[in-house]
Amino acid sequence: MNRFIFTFMVFFSGFSMFAQETVITGRVLDTNSSEPIPDVEVSILNSIFSTTTDAEGIFSFSQQSLPQGEQVLVLSKSGYVSLRIPVTIQPNTPVALESILMEVDLSAVEAQIGVISLSDNELDEDEGTSYNVSGLLQASRDVFLNAASYDFSATFFRPRGYDSEDGKVLINGLEMNKLYNGRPQWSNWGGLNDAQRNQMFSMGISANEYNFGHLAGTTNIIMRASQYRKGGRISYATSNRSYRGRVMGSYNSGLLPSGWAYSVLIARRFGEEGFNDGTLYDANSFFASVEKRLNDAHSLNLTAFYTPNRRGKSSPNTQEVYDLKGTRYNAYWGEQDGEIRNSRIREIEEPVVMLNHFWDISEKTQLNTNVGYQFGKTGNSRLGYDNAPNPDPTYYQKLPSYFLADPTGTNYEGAYQAYSNFVNDGQIDWQDIYETNIFYGGTSRYYLYEDRNDDKQLSANTILNSQLTDNIALTASFNYRNLNSSNFANMIDLLGGNGYLDVDTFNFGDESQSDLNNPDRVVGEGDKFKYNFELDATDYHGFVQGQFSYSKVDFYLAGKLGKTTYQRNGLYRNGNFPDNSFGQSEALDFTTYGGKAGATYKISGRHILEVNGAYFTDAPSLRNSFSNSRQNNNTVIGLTEEKNISIDGSYIFRSPIVKARLTGYYTLMQDASEISFYYADGISVPGINSTTAFVQEVLTDIDKRNVGAEFGIEAQVTPTIKLKGAAAYGQNTYDNNPNLYITSDDFDNVVNFGKSYLENYKVAGGPQQAYQIGFEYRDPDFWWFGATTNYFNNAYIDVSPLTRTSNFYLDTDGLPFNDYDPAVARELLKQEKFDDYMLVNVVGGKSWKIKDYFVGFFASINNIFDEKYKTGGFEQGRSANYRTLSEDTANDTRVFGPKYWYGYGTTYYLNLYVRF
Repeated sequence: MNRFIFTFMVFFSGFSMFAQETVITGRVLDTNSSEPIPDVEVSILNSIFSTTTDAEGIFSFSQQSLPQGEQVLVLSKSGYVSLRIPVTIQPNTPVALESILMEVDLSAVEAQIGVISLSDNELDEDEGTSYNVSGLLQASRDVFLNAASYDFSATFFRPRGYDSEDGKVLINGLEMNKLYNGRPQWSNWGGLNDAQRNQMFSMGISANEYNFGHLAGTTNIIMRASQYRKGGRISYATSNRSYRGRVMGSYNSGLLPSGWAYSVLIARRFGEEGFNDGTLYDANSFFASVEKRLNDAHSLNLTAFYTPNRRGKSSPNTQEVYDLKGTRYNAYWGEQDGEIRNSRIREIEEPVVMLNHFWDISEKTQLNTNVGYQFGKTGNSRLGYDNAPNPDPTYYQKLPSYFLADPTGTNYEGAYQAYSNFVNDGQIDWQDIYETNIFYGGTSRYYLYEDRNDDKQLSANTILNSQLTDNIALTASFNYRNLNSSNFANMIDLLGGNGYLDVDTFNFGDESQSDLNNPDRVVGEGDKFKYNFELDATDYHGFVQGQFSYSKVDFYLAGKLGKTTYQRNGLYRNGNFPDNSFGQSEALDFTTYGGKAGATYKISGRHILEVNGAYFTDAPSLRNSFSNSRQNNNTVIGLTEEKNISIDGSYIFRSPIVKARLTGYYTLMQDASEISFYYADGISVPGINSTTAFVQEVLTDIDKRNVGAEFGIEAQVTPTIKLKGAAAYGQNTYDNNPNLYITSDDFDNVVNFGKSYLENYKVAGGPQQAYQIGFEYRDPDFWWFGATTNYFNNAYIDVSPLTRTSNFYLDTDGLPFNDYDPAVARELLKQEKFDDYMLVNVVGGKSWKIKDYFVGFFASINNIFDEKYKTGGFEQGRSANYRTLSEDTANDTRVFGPKYWYGYGTTYYLNLYVRF
């Protein structure tokens, strides 16, 4: 490794001929704490020259072609009031500025905290389209990205169509994306708002000082004790979105004369119900960071945070259900002894501890080494049932549509009874569940269990940053992660019973056993059952990057190389797969590599061109590598590394009044795999009768193409009024026809359907086009107000791949259905496009300084006109062939219609705070 770094340093030092003597230097400090402020953008007004402050708040300009005479330095950083400082530049005359003091922009800081608060409520969901990348954008000062992270994110808009696994989230330089699914689990640090203010964001595939990055960019949250502004903060927030109340208190010591620094935070978020019915919220957050500056060269920082949280989920529903019960309806809960009880609770307890070493090898070379350990549990609860009716109040046999579609004739009496029961109640009947278990002698027919993951992950990396010359910077890193994940079903509550027999009542003999090594077990509360296995993963990779900066052109080159391995270890011998479930699976190995490059051409101080391009590969996620990990060791057939090709180009305009960016992009994501689990009705292949089965649908060789443009502009038309606008125009489509096969314990062999004809279908996941206009008014007396109007369109449903295969038109004899009509089929398979909609949001705040205290509030109201809109949805797989789908769509109300999520109506957020 040392030889590798040395070779690159020698290579890049060859460009040292461009080094120049520095003639303007300065240091930027915080007005209140006198601490240095890193990453302040310092530019010479109306010129091409700009730089940023380092960790010590120091900046410098080289002599080459600097404008002479009276000039103005402009200093700006998110969260601070911008400064303009006049300087006189003369040949061979150094300008050494005294300490420059920057004042915190309280309204901007509180606005950012509001953004973080609202977005983290959405980003730790685990269902449907709520996976979102907008949380990556919180630290950005770009006008378009600010719109995407705040106003657009409520609709689950995804910038450039990327998902959250397409972006990297780091804390103190360590990657936090999960190895299981590639996504950051935001709730692991939810509620730590005051500790998340220091963020470094690099957009898209641009140069990054920590790692190679990914398509959607990289955010590094700096939780280092010495980097927090000295002082404390107490706040209370209330909202009607996910939680109803939040209390938070934090204090930062700043760097003390003894060389010590510490930061602590404690918070609680709570609510019996969020915006949707029955969605509880119960979360606590604890954070501590302590740092010791050993000497001028070395510092050690220890950071730990623990954010246990529980939240009730909300169900996706068919349009029939929403028409009967409204868009806030949630099928997952019912009343028990007068209290709301949600059957679907997501509970996360995963503490994180990390130790960071910072070594200033020289004035221009730093080495940062980090070690982190994360452990704990994640559980998702649900009701189980055997030899008893489905307790789901929206089960299709309990809704009016089922009786109206009776093949023996319309059953109006049954439909009316179902309508009456559902409209007047329509929730889980906990009392009936307990009585049923007691009636059957205490053997639980109903039970509450959780799908549980107990993870232990060790992470380590080392990051070298060196300013080889005034023009050349080198970044190199090595990263290592090792995961052991224990996965099992955990019995939470027998619901009045005294035991549960761990067998599958839909099968017989050995096939009914979840573990042939321990058959016919009676399970009690807290016991493991159904499935039990471990997943092991190891990932290590290296990254190197060179950045070159000159008067007219900046450019960078970067590359990465890595290795990822996965393996499953079955702890149960499943009765359906007795020879392929117990013990270790084959080891999966993936080699990843990639390169990227980019350049910035400074036409003038106001006009800039940027271009970035990348090609890189990634290992498939652990989740998408085993076709049915709960029951067997089978790996996905034809699994390979995923490939990414991306290019973007931007025109940037900056003047004292107007800032604007226009970007075009093209991304091709290839050879991906996806696994889905659902009930399919109408599986028609030779040798297998048309049947209903719970299947694992495996889609491989998936290509997706994202093409579009984004635009952001803001104009400071007066000292107090700013106008802003943003637009995103995207086309996110499938670029090929991937391969599809299904597996199930209802049949012996893999059923391969060949191609799923998805090419040119739209990729689901929020609106692909979004537009905004808005304004802000900031009064000199420290109050401000803003409003935006946001228009969204081109959102599509997630289509069922199985219905786009040969299964759709082939009967069980291997021939097309005798009543198959291609014109009707095209109409049946047409992708649903959701209605356009418009949302109006307002924000505002006020702050006061009372002696040494700052008091203020931040408030926002979203969707003030209570617009009803769909944020996402998916086609059910129950009608998997032409005949069953034709029959279903012929009904006035579909029995197996698509399921949707609706967005929030009018919501508010209010944050009151005191800083000292």
